[in-house]
Amino acid sequence: MTRDDAERAAAAPAEPRLIDHLLELRARLLRAVVGLVLVLLVLLPFANDLYAWLSAPLLAKLPAGGQLIAVEVASPFFAPLKLAFFVALMLAMPWLLYQAWAFVAPGLYQREKRLALPLLVSAVALFYAGCAFAFYLVLPTVFGFLAGITPEDVAMMTDINAYLDFVLVIFLAFGLSFELPVALVVLALLGWVTPAQLADSRGYAIVGMFVIAAIITPPDVVSQLMLAIPMCLLYEVGIIAARMVAPRREP
Repeated sequence: MTRDDAERAAAAPAEPRLIDHLLELRARLLRAVVGLVLVLLVLLPFANDLYAWLSAPLLAKLPAGGQLIAVEVASPFFAPLKLAFFVALMLAMPWLLYQAWAFVAPGLYQREKRLALPLLVSAVALFYAGCAFAFYLVLPTVFGFLAGITPEDVAMMTDINAYLDFVLVIFLAFGLSFELPVALVVLALLGWVTPAQLADSRGYAIVGMFVIAAIITPPDVVSQLMLAIPMCLLYEVGIIAARMVAPRREP
């Protein structure tokens, strides 16, 4: 090796070592956890208010004298605490995703960066939209149906912990279901499917979405339709988005 080669090698930036990546990962995880904890600490004084807000769709449909009850001794403490953690996780999700993005972005190509960031933003926005759709439209419809079919000699009084679990499952089901366009775009970018294949498989997809809606929603037709129909519309949106970003193949 000549002297010039040695000087160029010394001046070139060193490749990041594995320990450097691990230290960066630890720092990002620590920042993510600290952000989540801070949001949780802010929400803890309002945990009971959050639960009162969450229980409004059910209480509005109960007959006169209907109320939520606490079967377990510690439920009045743990149920609002669990809800506060879930809300904190939802509010801190952009910060958590930013930390993940900041960790992986240096290893991405420019085109991958241009595509990944809109996908992350769209995924968060669609998840929020699914939860809002479930809270403002689906839950009042479901509770109205359940209250209407309750026998007259049965008092409808739900445990606060069981109610919270039920609502969180509905939120996750609708939030994840609204991620369908993002999932289709990712599959198209990876080359696993093409927009033409997605369009040709539309009939099978619609049947599958109605089956999924029947499984994860309460046993009433209205709530099943309120999940299946938006999923069908989102499937069409996903096909359009996949056509816009999918790599073109030579004939």
